[in-house]
Amino acid sequence: VSLFKALISILYDLKHERELTAEAGLCVVIPCSFTTADEFTPKHTVWYKCETSQHSCSDDEIIFHSNKNTDKKAQAAFEGRVSRLEPDVSQNNCSIIINDLEESDSGSYQLRVTGELNGKEDGFTFIPRVTVSVKGLSQKPTVMIPTLTEGQQATLTCTAPGLCSGSSFTQRHISTLTFNPSAEHHNTSVTCKINFTGGKSTEETLTVHVNCEYFATSYLLFFPFSAFTKCHFKPCFLYFVFLLKNVRLFA
Repeated sequence: VSLFKALISILYDLKHERELTAEAGLCVVIPCSFTTADEFTPKHTVWYKCETSQHSCSDDEIIFHSNKNTDKKAQAAFEGRVSRLEPDVSQNNCSIIINDLEESDSGSYQLRVTGELNGKEDGFTFIPRVTVSVKGLSQKPTVMIPTLTEGQQATLTCTAPGLCSGSSFTQRHISTLTFNPSAEHHNTSVTCKINFTGGKSTEETLTVHVNCEYFATSYLLFFPFSAFTKCHFKPCFLYFVFLLKNVRLFA
């Protein structure tokens, strides 16, 4: 009875997430939860990846085992890349996250829960599976450029793509570049390139626009003046009703 109840629960929780699409280099979350009868005490969760044609995955197809003392080890290709979102199995949360995705990670994933039933070791492999399809990397980093004015220190920010498919979970990796903009930087390009494990990379390029800073020297009332800038010489035929002295203007 307890195993039948567990089967019904896992079928319900996975039916809305039976197929997930992710991108190489990023991550995917397989959301999962289960319930069992009071007689069954869950101890460990085991995840497998195998062919969809197989009724049940075998021990040599394990990608994650929560029991670190078992002799049933995960495949070398998944070692260190898979972890649980909730370490406490008593919370009945069997969700996992797979990082540094590769296109070869595409396939069918199956869950097994082991524990004790009426004081004896027992376990159940759930028939419902999740299919993960890993595509090529298409997301680009996000580059933020503040308003730039020559001579005023500024910081550019680059955020790597990190949204995990299957959830709203995001891994944030941010890099910054601080510099003093000058006339030479105006209309030049800045590129942020992200290199992922496995040789995957993505980049974004934006054009930098630097505002010029003008300096007006002392001029008398109602006399036109010329403003000089490091960017270029620009005559400004403006009139002021005050005596101007070392006034800093911006354009």
